Amino acid sequence: MAGIGDSGEPGKSKDMRGGRGANRDTRGRIMEASGDLFRRNGYTGTGLKQIATEAGAPFGSIYHFFPGGKEHLGAEVIRWSGAMYLRLFETIMDAAPDVLTGVHDFFAGAAETLRETGYADACPIAAVALEVASTNEPLRQVTAEVFGSWIDAGTERLAGSGLSRETGRMLMISMLAGLEGAFVLSRALRSTEPVEVAGATAVAAVREALGRVQPDVARTPSSEEIR
Repeated sequence: MAGIGDSGEPGKSKDMRGGRGANRDTRGRIMEASGDLFRRNGYTGTGLKQIATEAGAPFGSIYHFFPGGKEHLGAEVIRWSGAMYLRLFETIMDAAPDVLTGVHDFFAGAAETLRETGYADACPIAAVALEVASTNEPLRQVTAEVFGSWIDAGTERLAGSGLSRETGRMLMISMLAGLEGAFVLSRALRSTEPVEVAGATAVAAVREALGRVQPDVARTPSSEEIR
């Protein structure tokens, strides 16, 4: 999951990056630069001097705003990025005429961002989680909190469409796991196909679940029809 793009129309894909510029104060620039670099280079592959340079900020300002150093900064960036991605999800779902279109649009936005950034920008939360899960317990806990908030929000959204909370939670976990895995494959293959396939699979799964409680739900639309 990343930042909200320009399009707010149903059926339109969204830019999934967290563009720099919304917050031009020094702390904001440091946060935004860190998020970009974690997404591209990973947590361990990103140095504080690199962050300061990217942010156009004095090196000492990092310790001014984040006295705990890189781990403190990393935790704040994970929480900030997680909240931003959650707003993106809610914005896309709110703009869509139905839950199937919303799920499609979310995955379509992820594919578009990968393509436009040369397969460099994916999910900074997953990038950090993969690196720190066995080596940094405080950061692991923060990534777990963010993933948990996404799962809870998606569960509520799907339950609101008529599904049980149990089914909604299962679907949301499946969609999130599919998206994060698809990011890895897409970056390695330099192809959006894995994200597109994961999206089509997610739409089909939600449609099937809805069909059990809403017999009049139409057949799963193709990507061309849903656009």
